[in-house]
Amino acid sequence: MNHKAVISATALAAAMTFSTASHAGATLDAVKEKGHVQCGVTTGLAGFSQSNDKGVWTGIDVDMCRAVAAAVFGDAGKVKFTPLTAKERFTALQSGEIDMLSRNTTWTLTRDSNLGLNFAGVNYYDGQGFLVSKDLGVKSATELDGAAICIQAGTTTELNLADYFRSKGMKYTPITFDRSEETIKAFEAGRCDVLTSDQSQLYALRIQLAKPESAIVLPEVVSKEPLGPVVRNGDEDWFKIVRWSLSAMLNAEELGISSANIDDLKESSTNPNVRRLIGLEGIKGQGLGLPDDWAYSIVKQVGNYSEVFERNVGKGSALGISRGLNALWADGGIQYAPPIR
Repeated sequence: MNHKAVISATALAAAMTFSTASHAGATLDAVKEKGHVQCGVTTGLAGFSQSNDKGVWTGIDVDMCRAVAAAVFGDAGKVKFTPLTAKERFTALQSGEIDMLSRNTTWTLTRDSNLGLNFAGVNYYDGQGFLVSKDLGVKSATELDGAAICIQAGTTTELNLADYFRSKGMKYTPITFDRSEETIKAFEAGRCDVLTSDQSQLYALRIQLAKPESAIVLPEVVSKEPLGPVVRNGDEDWFKIVRWSLSAMLNAEELGISSANIDDLKESSTNPNVRRLIGLEGIKGQGLGLPDDWAYSIVKQVGNYSEVFERNVGKGSALGISRGLNALWADGGIQYAPPIR
């Protein structure tokens, strides 16, 4: 008998038992006890997080929250939403008022290192741009010297704007507001010449204008804005659950698994990658402290990444945004997830 092999196998089994037992985490325990995920979102941004007159929330960030609920409970509906301004969002997460933040929030060094936060991935790659009235006759951001610019307070947008104008030797007058919906109202009322924000947000705000065709988004992109879900530092188990919930949707798209065909694939697929994601083979859910079918529940109830993108912000939605950088790496984009194996 190979005693080293026996010892190694015993050690591995013990390590796996310890790993499974340790994957509880204070946040997961608290979430299970109250029976829902409390998720921080915007106060209202089309395509990302917005509620209708019946209080039903939709959007790409909302679906991120629903994916986590599906992973934990097997029910994407077990989530409650807390609308937050940009100024409020980090305090709400730090204080424990919310379990996760999914609110078009940019991943930066300062936020990752100084605020006690942990970014779990990127669900939308974006960049800052400028919205102007066609009547202004401006074709480029380099023509905005002296402009009055509407901007949302408490965002990286303020810092990027200052950097861009300083680098170009231009001046501007900032007009700040706490909510994004206030910026578009001020722009429409003529209180500013320009509105600046992430390009995705500009498209979402433009459709709120009485005449959306009266305004254009300038071609310049002046920053990197990787947007994604955020959790508190100090709970690695919860961090991994949120991170892998996003990765499951990306892997599902890459493998051709959708909400429409996942049941058929569950019955018939012999592809080991498909079977691992669905929860039929491999480590299943034990490493995350989740049910074996955690990823199956996400895809079945929320969809793969393509489904989430297209229904909320894609070409078939009101925003009409192309995948661009948010296409999978195999399709010319930069969306890429580690494998489930």
